[in-house]
Amino acid sequence: MTTVRPSAASHDHERMMGMVTGFWVTQTVRAAALYNLADHLAAGTDTADAIADAESIDPDATRRLLRTCASLGLTTSADGHHYTGTPLLSTLRQDDPHSLRHFAISQSAPGHWLSWGMFPEAVRTGSHQVTAAHGEANIFDYFAKHLDEAASFTESMSNLSQAAALDIAAVLDTQGVTLALDIGGAGGDVVRAMMRANPALHGGVFDLPHIAPAATEAAKAEGLDERFTTVGGDFFDSVPPADLYVLKYILHDWDDASCVRILQNCRAQLAEGGRVAVVDHLVDDAGRPGLAPLMDMNMLAMTGGRERQLAEFDALFTAAGLHRVAVTPAGAFAVIEARATP
Repeated sequence: MTTVRPSAASHDHERMMGMVTGFWVTQTVRAAALYNLADHLAAGTDTADAIADAESIDPDATRRLLRTCASLGLTTSADGHHYTGTPLLSTLRQDDPHSLRHFAISQSAPGHWLSWGMFPEAVRTGSHQVTAAHGEANIFDYFAKHLDEAASFTESMSNLSQAAALDIAAVLDTQGVTLALDIGGAGGDVVRAMMRANPALHGGVFDLPHIAPAATEAAKAEGLDERFTTVGGDFFDSVPPADLYVLKYILHDWDDASCVRILQNCRAQLAEGGRVAVVDHLVDDAGRPGLAPLMDMNMLAMTGGRERQLAEFDALFTAAGLHRVAVTPAGAFAVIEARATP
């Protein structure tokens, strides 16, 4: 019997179809997240009618959604009526500390979705498309007017930070550090992980005034409030004094001039002998698969920032009066440490 193998052209055609229709999958996953399929199925609410009733959505559309989720490996069904969630779907559960539910919702919500819809224009002009899509100067101004979407985005960043925080705390030496500030740190997941690893460390979050209070509550819930502080402000104006600044997923949001300004403000308040720790993706050689190149495209569409190579970080440090002293892998990120240049 002769085995018929698909041609390379057929394989490429199928692969390209998957790429072109990828946004269909994105919105299917968004609906699964919004309507809490993972939580319902885990609790035993396992039919389309029951889930539709609980979520006040259309029963037939819910049946079709569950069926499509099965084709994506999110659900299984032996009879086409009762469904079970897979471990893949469980990543959207609300009670999972590393849940991707809010990430799935925020990345496919209008703030990102409509801006990404104009991506070719971002490539043509080199400018982010938030202004064209929403009439706002940047995505953060958009979030200030769309608080529900902002809350999902903040929660998604917190979920992503929780896993990364342990890796960062494991490689970032805080012995002898008096105060570590998580700049733009939202809920403070990174600095709280550092404080748990070092019981002598005092930590805090510096972020916009309407965001910083969430970090206070998170620290209190972990019994860290006596060693924790939050300060509201704008890192383009100034930052409070500290001997260790952590900037996770901050510099990639901004163009080079803005990054230099942020780093200069850190340099101005950095204690003698202190450090600035930048935590970001490093872009590798062309063709290397991974999240970093796609995140670079996300920055192009959404913020005007970019993912950078190590030499590009060195140039930012030099312009801000700093110099790199270490670079250490931390999960999917790199921890790039710099000190003040005499």
